[in-house]
Amino acid sequence: MGLFERQLTLWVALCIITGTLLGHFLPGAFASLAAAEAARVNLPVAVLIWLMIIPMLLRVDFGAMRQLGQHWKGIGVTLFINWAVKPFSMALLGWLFLRHVFADWLPAGQIDSYIAGLILLAAAPCTAMVFVWSNLCRGDANFTLSQVALNDAIMVVAYAPVVALLLGLSAITVPWDTLLLSVGLYIVAPVLLAALLRRWLLSRHGQPGLQAALRRLGPLSLSALLLTLVLLFGFQGQQIVQQPLVIALIAVPILIQVYFTSGLAYLLNRRLGVAHCVAGPSALIGASNFFELAVATAVGLFGVHSGAALATVVGVLIEVPVMLSVVKIVNRSRDWYEARERA
Repeated sequence: MGLFERQLTLWVALCIITGTLLGHFLPGAFASLAAAEAARVNLPVAVLIWLMIIPMLLRVDFGAMRQLGQHWKGIGVTLFINWAVKPFSMALLGWLFLRHVFADWLPAGQIDSYIAGLILLAAAPCTAMVFVWSNLCRGDANFTLSQVALNDAIMVVAYAPVVALLLGLSAITVPWDTLLLSVGLYIVAPVLLAALLRRWLLSRHGQPGLQAALRRLGPLSLSALLLTLVLLFGFQGQQIVQQPLVIALIAVPILIQVYFTSGLAYLLNRRLGVAHCVAGPSALIGASNFFELAVATAVGLFGVHSGAALATVVGVLIEVPVMLSVVKIVNRSRDWYEARERA
């Protein structure tokens, strides 16, 4: 990673502060950007998210799914966490903390929307940033690639039903047309476009050409990520400044969720005798979220100023520093983890 990528936490923090301040002092400008919609999709957010995720999806080789058998235990643990644990545990944590423990400190009319945002966040396994996390914990690149490819394939068909099920259980009305539009716009279309572009680059220029394109597009993807953060925190700037307690309370179930799911995945992999180079990225993939999709879906379903959008933005706020802390835990516990293999 270059200097820019290594200092990602700093840039994210600066963009969060910049967006919040701009949104607070220039609400009219951000209101105009928020009004730029088509079919309930915010166009500036949609463009930035495409610029963000398509270069990252170019790294995904769906042919890597042929390697699934090599790491079937790690793959199984991650799938279990991503699809059988994380969405449901987040719905439970949201119900417990936001509807009950913290209910007296939250605006009553927004609690359902906050919970919806948490569900949207947890139901989308991370696609892009896990390559960074895996690299930082010296994870097996083939495992990470095959796991991400499989998660992307599953998300195409599973994201909408899982979200709809959990929103229904939380007594939140599901706008199916907007949900399916979001899945098509932010999962199906980018995955197909990235797969076709990857195939074209490989057929015309080979692996060196693909790597050169990834190097050129990498800064574009990160720049789009940072601009998206400025925009999202600008949309929520006044709420963040006026309701810091709300932000802190929403962050509680997200923090618990990250450490619970990463710890569970890590321990299950150790129990099954999985190598540390697989267990590390498995835990990180199990804990992190495809927040770009969650934010875009929340904006499409509930609007840029909704509690759902705010909850997904809180997820963005804590994603990088919290995941870096999980990376540190995974790295520092390597000797303890591998002691079982030596025993």
